[in-house]
Amino acid sequence: MLSFIINDVLGTPAILVGLFSFCGLLLQKKSFSDTISGTLKTIMGFLILIAGAGVIATTLTSFSELFIHSFNIQGVVPNNDVVAALAQKNFGTSTAMIMIFGMLVNIILARITPLKYIFLTGHHTLYMAAMLSVILTTGGLSGGVLVTLGAIILGALMVISPAMLQPFTRKITGSDDFALGHFGSTGYLCAALVGKIVGKNSRSTEEFNVPKYLKFLHDSSIAIALTMTILFVILVLVAGKNFTESEVSGGQNYIIFAIIQAITFAAGVYIILAGVRMVIAEIVPAFKGIADKVVKDAKPALDCPTVFPFAPNAVIIGFLSSFCAGLISMFFFPLLGLSIIVPGLVPHFFTGATAGVYGNSTGGWRGAIIGAFANGLIISFLPAILLSVLGNLSASTTFGDADFGIVGIALGKFMMLFH
Repeated sequence: MLSFIINDVLGTPAILVGLFSFCGLLLQKKSFSDTISGTLKTIMGFLILIAGAGVIATTLTSFSELFIHSFNIQGVVPNNDVVAALAQKNFGTSTAMIMIFGMLVNIILARITPLKYIFLTGHHTLYMAAMLSVILTTGGLSGGVLVTLGAIILGALMVISPAMLQPFTRKITGSDDFALGHFGSTGYLCAALVGKIVGKNSRSTEEFNVPKYLKFLHDSSIAIALTMTILFVILVLVAGKNFTESEVSGGQNYIIFAIIQAITFAAGVYIILAGVRMVIAEIVPAFKGIADKVVKDAKPALDCPTVFPFAPNAVIIGFLSSFCAGLISMFFFPLLGLSIIVPGLVPHFFTGATAGVYGNSTGGWRGAIIGAFANGLIISFLPAILLSVLGNLSASTTFGDADFGIVGIALGKFMMLFH
């Protein structure tokens, strides 16, 4: 039963957000029809968002295979999903308890402090609970002490993370209706601050005037498709026809495969944006019930793609800049005695794109490029250092996003003081 609640209910973002929407509509005493409609539309929007993310992840997996083969790179590839799944095998019970009580701490803190945020990104809550469980267990804690400390840390992070970004989120969205709930927030904050420093008089990525014959580039989906086509075609040419067709494309012509993968990637981004618009349209009004009845003035903290529609050009610029930082970082790992972190396309896309949006909000196109580059450095070096405090969990993967690195390293080093 506990496993069902954690993995199938609380660990499923669409169900979790749907439940909050349902409760909010009930608290507002909406009609049966409006309650069912709002709840289902919220869940549907999240499923559309997840479907788009899945499409992108599939294309990026192919990109990653081609990249690693082309440049003969061996190393650790950060992947939150994989490392959290590994943690569940040996730390499943403590992870579950930390997650449940951490969510309760989140609600309590939102009620009694000025940080009025309810963190609704369920999978990230699960990932952070898993990492806290591993580090605290490795540090020698167990039982009630482990769960209590883990839940307090998790609940605190669930209000602090959205709060520190909210001034910039407000600027991006033009409203105060929702917050960003994603444990890459340190990277986004850094991108926004870097944008402030480097972006004076820099135009927004969304304001560029292009010649009439390039007017089609105003459509961000077309711009993304063309950019990714260039990258994919270059990569399959380097990887070679034989490898691409025998190992990656399933026999499909390597050039056609590259083009289709690039356009599929752009389609994935389009799907994400459609899902985000649907979720925001439903969750914000529904959440008013919870804000009025349970936590006064509470705001829902939602997953990072919720800011993508506000600066679609910054999304692709941020991804490419963050990924470039990951590539450059690889040359420095051996010099510093660290494991080589191979740039994971999924973390660099989602956190790099988000960092691009935040950098653009304070520093225009320069902020988007340099801010996302800073994020790329952060999510390259922190995972390498984090490996040292994860015990025997895994040598092949690690947590990728910025907050996991900062919290994990700080907590791990702190626990070492008592050994």
